[in-house]
Amino acid sequence: MTYLRSAAAALLLLASATMSHAQTPEAAPIAALDAALIAAAKAGSAGASFADRAAQLDPVVLQALNMSVITQNSVGFLWSTLPAGQQQQLQALFEQFTVATYVHEFSSFSGEQIQLLPNEKTLGPKKIVETQIVPGDGTSPTEVDYVMADTADSGWQATDVLLGGTVSQVAVHSSDFSALVTSGDASQLLAALKQKIAALQTGTVSD
Repeated sequence: MTYLRSAAAALLLLASATMSHAQTPEAAPIAALDAALIAAAKAGSAGASFADRAAQLDPVVLQALNMSVITQNSVGFLWSTLPAGQQQQLQALFEQFTVATYVHEFSSFSGEQIQLLPNEKTLGPKKIVETQIVPGDGTSPTEVDYVMADTADSGWQATDVLLGGTVSQVAVHSSDFSALVTSGDASQLLAALKQKIAALQTGTVSD
């Protein structure tokens, strides 16, 4: 418990420091997410368990990402045909999958930084917040952009993540999931997500 309290305090301090550099409301949740990811990586290097790091990241991810919209768009046009129970299960599992993926990807700290870039693009009512992950070894940074929408209940949240600034994660998931969902039934996708989450948690996932 002492470790969790100190880790949570450090996470809040990091988030506050990073958010001070965010100049726009749409950038603030991404700045907080970036700080939380670095904190999770440092916690991993310090020996924190997968479960502890996931617990720290989960509320930050839910604030930064609109998981309801991302889940629906990742499943695709068959979403509306699914029973309400399966929709709820999918959203819960996709949230766990997203957090577990972040914990897996940021499992240790090697001096990397996540920089919030000053340029933003406008896409109708949406904004694109640009970031880059700068490795600690001096190799080329990786651009990761967020398509942000202003929601009535939760403020600005990401509805898609663009790897390299162009590759839509929602589109990638939709392509991967398409064979696992039929009209009215997502049981295969539910099983697949459970397997992916378990593999991420146990470190048996294939990169």
